[in-house]
Amino acid sequence: MLALAGELLGFPRHLGIHSGGMVICDRPVSEVVPVEWARMAGRTVVQWDKDDCAAAGLVKFDLLGLGMLTALHKMIDLVAAHHDRRVELHELQPNDPEVYEMLRRADSVGVFQVESRAQMATLPRLRPRRFYDLVVEVALIRPGPIQGGSVHPYIRRRNKLEAWDYDHPLLKGALEKTLGVPLFQEQLMQIAVDVAGFSAADADELRRAMGTKRSTEKVERLRGRFFAEMAANGITGEVADRLFGKMLAFANFGFPESHSISFASLVYYSAWFKRYYPAAFCAALLNSQPMGFYSPQSLVADARRHGVVVRPGCQPRWRRRRAAGRPGQRGRPGDPAGAR
Repeated sequence: MLALAGELLGFPRHLGIHSGGMVICDRPVSEVVPVEWARMAGRTVVQWDKDDCAAAGLVKFDLLGLGMLTALHKMIDLVAAHHDRRVELHELQPNDPEVYEMLRRADSVGVFQVESRAQMATLPRLRPRRFYDLVVEVALIRPGPIQGGSVHPYIRRRNKLEAWDYDHPLLKGALEKTLGVPLFQEQLMQIAVDVAGFSAADADELRRAMGTKRSTEKVERLRGRFFAEMAANGITGEVADRLFGKMLAFANFGFPESHSISFASLVYYSAWFKRYYPAAFCAALLNSQPMGFYSPQSLVADARRHGVVVRPGCQPRWRRRRAAGRPGQRGRPGDPAGAR
């Protein structure tokens, strides 16, 4: 039994379908990869997993659906309808000091990505002052940086509370803009090139390993080569162990920088609407439920704290008639209240 179970290690657990996965080919896809009918009528799916599709040369996309995009659309429409201003997102330059001041106070209920308790605890410590600070904020509170011990060192260095230097001079090219602390997948790829002599293709293989769930085993397979190449560059002992430890931590999901930049844009847009049009912000979130971290009651309570007048829902006509002492459609005169 143990031997048979061991043979199944690494096999797919189930034949699930990626709800947002899409492949593009220069010819009918069925000429390149086997396809089968999906459960939805008229839909087909490829039979290979994403790694095999990529190896065959298919262009692969993972399309991400975000409720905040719907909410932003509604915010724009509400502001246009009630304030006679058409907001274009590309015109909102991410440099408004009022927006950053609001975020530094952790006044971020309903704001995309930075409304969790962990993010709200980090905002006053990181004290974002420019757009790239939001890029870092999005990437910082993730399993990879947390398990890799990157969060607290970055915040201390960002606030000039500790002196620091690179673990090795070869790391400067990859880590200079994040104060010597690895935060993004692209940085780990650059480290593999600069420190361990990986080729661009090898670094991309490492990126795929880091971006795959349960990928620790794939990264572990690269351990021997990584340490041998580091030793050739004079990196051994504790420094080598620490660098590879950060690699393993990012195997448990570190953000790509490009992804963080896109998310940081949505952080700024949603924060801008919260700062300048709190009523439209709240109404759009309520009309885009379910989404986000907070319940509708919490969103309404936060809007009230920001001076928004929140009225109760309109009563049905029969309730208004009964309140006025007149018979309504739900009962007859003289009926007890419970019978209506």
